[in-house]
Amino acid sequence: MSSNDETNRNTYMAAPAQQPVIQEKHDIRPGQSLELLKELHILTRDGKMNQDSRRKLKQVYHLYQFIEPLLQEIRHDHDIRLVDHGAGKSYLGFILYDLFFKSLQDASHIYGIETRDELVKKSQELAQRLNFPGMSFLNLSVAASIESELLPPTVDVVTALHACNTATDDAIHFALKKQAKFIVLVPCCQSEVASVLKKNKSKTLAKNALTEIWRHPLHTREFGSQVTNVLRCLQLEAHGYQVTVTELVGWEHSMKNELIIASYQNLPRQRPTERLQEVLQTLGLEEMQQRFFAGP
Repeated sequence: MSSNDETNRNTYMAAPAQQPVIQEKHDIRPGQSLELLKELHILTRDGKMNQDSRRKLKQVYHLYQFIEPLLQEIRHDHDIRLVDHGAGKSYLGFILYDLFFKSLQDASHIYGIETRDELVKKSQELAQRLNFPGMSFLNLSVAASIESELLPPTVDVVTALHACNTATDDAIHFALKKQAKFIVLVPCCQSEVASVLKKNKSKTLAKNALTEIWRHPLHTREFGSQVTNVLRCLQLEAHGYQVTVTELVGWEHSMKNELIIASYQNLPRQRPTERLQEVLQTLGLEEMQQRFFAGP
């Protein structure tokens, strides 16, 4: 065997060992700060990424694909104000800032809302270390943030990812009060409607055959979750929003895989308002009128 043949053979045999490194580089978007990914514990200190971290990054990137066009639309008119409810460790906020906001060179700002004080402090410290001046983190509940003077009177984008139970509805109320142009929701833990369906089941069972849909406890929980998001969509449409509902592919760790994106278009409101009222009455949910309010 010639020396060239031996060299080619060795190169060929070494190729598979290089493949994971090449693939790992492809998982990170161009322009993404590796230091940020290390601080978020998505990358290890030596730049490695395990399967769980790769999945987590894929999830946030997938959501970024939906949000980035909305940000592009707003930036043509003015600086962007985005509020992220139930921010947690602020994976989404930091990656949005790193990939989009930090290059704007204007007063655009991301506000992270979170009730766990230790997470708020950690996010504040990380934003300072990375020199991300356009990020603020507030220790507030979603409901309290609606009236808080620490937030601007109007905002452009509201996000709420897996904000548990009524926190998603509070985020909608916040967005309506702040006249948000776009609302991005991944709902979670919709138990309130299911509890009302269960409470009123005996009254509605005798007069409405549809009650069979949620007669059994398992169906009550599943149907309650479905109805909750239907009511949210009707509520947003009743306020003039165009609503798109899709599957958020990539959130493999969660059964809550529904993505709701609302864009304010000042659309006709009478029909969704009437439909919202009709659904509440048909299902015996009239007492939930205040949560899924239809008026301005």
